[in-house]
Amino acid sequence: MIAAEARGGFAGLDACVHCGFCLQACPTFLATGDEADSPRGRIELMRSLERGDLVATDAALAYHLDRCLGCRACEPVCPSGVHYGHGLETARERIADARGVPWLARAALWALTTPGVSGVVYWFARMARATGLPRLFAGWGRFRFAMGMLGATKPKGVGRWGRGKEGAVPTSPRPHNPTPVFLFRGCVMDGLFRHVHDATVRTLSVNGYEVREVAGQVCCGALHAHAGLGDAARKLARANMAAFGDGDEPIVVNSAGCGAFMKEYGGSFSARVRDVTELLAANGGPVPGGPLDLQVAYDPPCHLLHAQRISQPPERLFAAIPLLHLVTVSGANDCCGSAGLFTLVEPEMSRAVLQPKLEALSAVAPQVVATGNPGCAMQIGAGLAARGIRTQVRHPVELLDASYRAAGCYE
Repeated sequence: MIAAEARGGFAGLDACVHCGFCLQACPTFLATGDEADSPRGRIELMRSLERGDLVATDAALAYHLDRCLGCRACEPVCPSGVHYGHGLETARERIADARGVPWLARAALWALTTPGVSGVVYWFARMARATGLPRLFAGWGRFRFAMGMLGATKPKGVGRWGRGKEGAVPTSPRPHNPTPVFLFRGCVMDGLFRHVHDATVRTLSVNGYEVREVAGQVCCGALHAHAGLGDAARKLARANMAAFGDGDEPIVVNSAGCGAFMKEYGGSFSARVRDVTELLAANGGPVPGGPLDLQVAYDPPCHLLHAQRISQPPERLFAAIPLLHLVTVSGANDCCGSAGLFTLVEPEMSRAVLQPKLEALSAVAPQVVATGNPGCAMQIGAGLAARGIRTQVRHPVELLDASYRAAGCYE
């Protein structure tokens, strides 16, 4: 991402042979049936932009590319290995340079990622969340859905489902020489999901890691890149690379979107970035915990499953929790419609993509939906709240954390 070639991500589109395997994997094509809302159609639009057949100010071009979630579900099913996501970011950057970025997206980026400003915004958000009112106001309008998203970030313990004996300990001993790892805190994760960071530190400690804090780190830049603000994204990437230094310590990330983007910074830095489930599943882990009598539906984030190609580590995490039962939900691997700022700037398409997932979850009625990305947790949580469904949405490490608590690991 830092050392982009002259053609940028457009070079990643060259392998496309128009086979159409991507069509049924694309949530927006399934929602509209419009070829221009499919990866194949958008690739043709992007190629026309690069050739100069379409100008960056073309309204139809922006319309169809803006409606792309960037979920990258098209990439794993592509037999030719097209790097669609890279091309999309390059196209959006050219469009943003020519047309500017919509004011709503700029306002959201300013509020959520600007040091100093974001701290105040998140403080007020946490205060509002603590009142319980966001959950009560949850619904389908733009404001009410935003309230539901905020309500979904509220920490909720799952310890009441534990059945471990008091003082029980894991069956595997903890290593005596813990491996140092650095924690990436991010912006939304640190502002609204600090409880997930806390659970990350505790669960990694049980599994032989010593989590260290890093000063000077900033937003990963993913939201900026998705909005077409490539220069801003690269500036943030350089700041993070400088903050974490040139060592070889793993950098643990518990937000799938951040992890996917940071793995594309380039150089040796990318190899250090690890999703928390990757670290927990390494070396024969995770350490088994205490029982949690739960029915859990796992909803893999697109940027974990499709972009990072991580599928087995989360399953190994759930397998370390006795009594936990993973329920199968139709379409679990499909996008939820969050996609960073997409849920804010393209609400109609976002909700259309979300509806099939809510229907499938309603049919199964799990006690918990587990997902490893803040946007997904907020999107699914808001949708469930709008339907009056009490199912919780939790990060997988929160479940493992509760399991370890049930096993007496934190005495």
